[in-house]
Amino acid sequence: MSKEMQELQKQWHSMVQSIHSNSNVVAFMNSRFGQYLDDHPFVALSLLMFVAVSAIPIAFFLIFVVSTAIMACIGVIIMEGGIALLCVLCGLGALSLGVSGVLSACYVILSTLINYWYAQKSQVKKQEALGTSLHKSPSILDLSANNGKSE
Repeated sequence: MSKEMQELQKQWHSMVQSIHSNSNVVAFMNSRFGQYLDDHPFVALSLLMFVAVSAIPIAFFLIFVVSTAIMACIGVIIMEGGIALLCVLCGLGALSLGVSGVLSACYVILSTLINYWYAQKSQVKKQEALGTSLHKSPSILDLSANNGKSE
């Protein structure tokens, strides 16, 4: 025998030993049913094949049952709460559009006012730097004071 085959045989033997030394397997093999299957290997093989072959359709059936139940629950939630949820979401969407519109308008107005204020301030500084002053229109108090002096 080749070296690889001997190694594979050792691994298989150690795996079988670990299964036989398992306490659940020992308890099953000491039971009446386990001893019957040990005495009748064809029945044990037939039972093993039946369990293995029937497990696949049973698994598919259980998956179908669980997925159908989940889809039914989701469908009930959507049908019962769907209209109310749609109304709430549409209301929140309209509210968010309104709030963003108001905030955008406030931003545009404030930035325009601030830019205008800084432009006026920089214009005053330029004129002061050139040595000219802004000609201010006389106030009403100044006009009445000037009218009183000229009479």
